[in-house]
Amino acid sequence: MKPSKQLHQSIIEACKQNNAKAQMQLYDLYYEAMYTVALRYVKDSFEAEDIMQDAFIKAFRKMHLYKEEVAFGAWLKRIVINQSIDWLKKRKLTLVSINEEVTSIEENDDWNVGTNISYDDIVNSIDKLKEKYRVVLNLYLLEGYDHKEISQILEISEVTSRTHLMRGKKKVQEQLKSVYYG
Repeated sequence: MKPSKQLHQSIIEACKQNNAKAQMQLYDLYYEAMYTVALRYVKDSFEAEDIMQDAFIKAFRKMHLYKEEVAFGAWLKRIVINQSIDWLKKRKLTLVSINEEVTSIEENDDWNVGTNISYDDIVNSIDKLKEKYRVVLNLYLLEGYDHKEISQILEISEVTSRTHLMRGKKKVQEQLKSVYYG
């Protein structure tokens, strides 16, 4: 059961005072959602759990920086995403930068899919992609980052981000087409 806004606020304030009981309450409120976010990026349940735990530790250490400009869940989610991206970078995920001079990108913002295709079907298709495409699609479609933010997070050019998005989208469309119309 989700606590009232006032109780939620008091839990956060107690966490800022390093109250272990409040930290456990906050953990209980958010661990499932944050685990799901981490798993979306790393595809390994044990690694996702470690990343989530590390993100909570980092969040509790940095609680004094949380200024309530955004919802706590959104603030924590950003930490989990950054921890996940850091883990991918440590694994030396290579997002090969594409030569911007020879690449032209066809902007196609048509993300419409058939009405018989569910959100879960789309997420499952994204999960089957190569990491370089999957990470960009997750950041862009599911987390709402723009290409400039993605390029900074992944240390790739904006053109590469757009290219990975376009190619990943095409692969998802092909997968869904073969499943539903194949």
